[in-house]
Amino acid sequence: MSDLNVGRTTAKEYHRSHEPIVWSLFGAGGMVVAFLMPAVVIFIGFFLSLGLVDNDAVSFERVIGFASSWWGKCYLAILIIPTLYHVAHRIFHGLHDMHVKGPGSLLAILFYGGSTLLSIFVLYLLWGIG
Repeated sequence: MSDLNVGRTTAKEYHRSHEPIVWSLFGAGGMVVAFLMPAVVIFIGFFLSLGLVDNDAVSFERVIGFASSWWGKCYLAILIIPTLYHVAHRIFHGLHDMHVKGPGSLLAILFYGGSTLLSIFVLYLLWGIG
């Protein structure tokens, strides 16, 4: 019977990882960057500059009206906050891939903590609109 337990770890030996949380934030940001950002870039970068959309559609009053509504705030938060975590994860692992030396835990706190602080700041700014 003792042969069945070879190589297994007990609950005390198991080391919990923060990676599922980090990867879910990275994945959410990747989804936003892949699906929502191109629509925003196409609308603002191409349609407006080519004159296909009336400039009154994005007047200051209409944009503030959109950003003041609860669904506009949710959309902007969904557009910005996961993107911050996606970018932080990309930079953090990009530095690792380029063999930039540094204390890994300090860099992780710097990037992911910075994303968290910026996310709180974005929520504060969105709360103050309207």
